[in-house]
Amino acid sequence: MSKPTPDVYEQGKGMDAHNQAMREIRSRKEASYDPHEPTRVWLDEDNTPGGVKQSLTIILNTGGCRWARAGGCTMCGYVAESVDGGSVSHEALMDQIDICLEHEQEHGDEPADLIKIYTSGSFLDEREVGAESRRAIAETFGDRERIVLESLPDFVSREKIGDFTQYGIDTDIAIGLETATDRVRHDCVNKYFDFADFEDACEEAAVADAEAGDDVEAGIKAYLLMKPPFLTESEAVADMISSIERCADVEGCHTVSMNPCNVQRYTMVDELYFNDGYRPPWLWSVAHVLEETADVDAIVVSDPVGHGSDRGPHNCTECDDLVQKAIKDFDLRQDPSVFEQVSCECELTWETVMERERSFNQPLTR
Repeated sequence: MSKPTPDVYEQGKGMDAHNQAMREIRSRKEASYDPHEPTRVWLDEDNTPGGVKQSLTIILNTGGCRWARAGGCTMCGYVAESVDGGSVSHEALMDQIDICLEHEQEHGDEPADLIKIYTSGSFLDEREVGAESRRAIAETFGDRERIVLESLPDFVSREKIGDFTQYGIDTDIAIGLETATDRVRHDCVNKYFDFADFEDACEEAAVADAEAGDDVEAGIKAYLLMKPPFLTESEAVADMISSIERCADVEGCHTVSMNPCNVQRYTMVDELYFNDGYRPPWLWSVAHVLEETADVDAIVVSDPVGHGSDRGPHNCTECDDLVQKAIKDFDLRQDPSVFEQVSCECELTWETVMERERSFNQPLTR
């Protein structure tokens, strides 16, 4: 990747120390990537306001998140997979889309109803994906039922959402809110915006929804981070429950995806992990939050990436797959009773951690 540098985008954000540390960590990455190849593509199924849909998930290889190039979030290593130079041409981006469609044709029985596009940054940021590319991608997938687009709240506008809804495709904007608590987002995640900015983006989506007409929907999918660095297990659980409840109360936000933190290379969390200063969340914590928030007015899901590994959310290794299966079942059916069917002796250890872990002695267990 190209060397991270500060620019005007970080000025006045009050995060210079975090950003300086993050730039030094990120500069150790030397690998480069082909701008004509997507970072990843896969087929899956997801719960949506319209029911469970077969999905095609695309991670486009762009110039990367501009906030990450200034320093960025403490847990996010995705910018390390971005191409050199900070930008990708329209032709290269459309080559990536073609490869993803070929993957779908080869591995899927039929075209997926749901398309999910991420850039490890902001799809709606025209520095990453220009207006020409955005509109061409909208036309390419205009015959599908639903599309999810990743973006920071700054770049969300009714006009950009309208590029997609004009084709009759339900459009959701996925915002990495991380937490509804501004202090946690600023000090633990090193993310610059406030919850009020998220609410403004939801308002833009609500307007786009109204303008799209009765047969087309537009909305927001909030992505939250379970256990950012510097929080104890119990603090992280309490913050997640509160954050999910607050997001569900915002008009326009119909889905909340809780992402348990995992340890990615070239991040501050990685530095903490190797110095015994961080443990990813317990899967019991994820299950507990899902149980406690099952009755909110929103779809709540979680996808623990790297579950069962030391660098991902885990319990004792013996029960990890079983708890993960229960979480996946909950994602699709939204029935908290699935967690009554899983148990393990390590629950007692988790309960002890929840009760006794403090900031000065974390992590209490590995």
